[in-house]
Amino acid sequence: MGGSGGGGRSGGELDGFRIGHVPAGTGDLVSDFATEWDDVRFASRVWERETAEGARVDLRVHILRADRLATLTDLRDFLAEYHERDPADGTFTEFRHGDLPGLVGATEAFWLVTPGIAVDVLLDATVGGQPELLAVATGVDPLA
Repeated sequence: MGGSGGGGRSGGELDGFRIGHVPAGTGDLVSDFATEWDDVRFASRVWERETAEGARVDLRVHILRADRLATLTDLRDFLAEYHERDPADGTFTEFRHGDLPGLVGATEAFWLVTPGIAVDVLLDATVGGQPELLAVATGVDPLA
């Protein structure tokens, strides 16, 4: 995967999307997964590194597909259940991915691309803060 400038590198293509920015310092072990949970299909790419304790996940990008993901609220509620957190958790604020509304927290950003298709990005806080998370998130775009 080639460099993207700005202290990072490109993350390649995943399930019809281009991952345009992976932060410098993100591990070089990259794995792709295709899974399904509660009728939602996931295409996932995970970057991790070896540590003395084993492996540590630095970055995850999930492309989610399901009819039930019709609104940003549907997506937020699904991800709360999936990540086992309170859907009323007020740690998320709005952000824009181009013209699309999304939600961002300290280590996670997600948005609905179209009804039924969403993106969820999770960045370990040791790799970067919210500005780096937003750089990754806003660099994930549908292929033309």
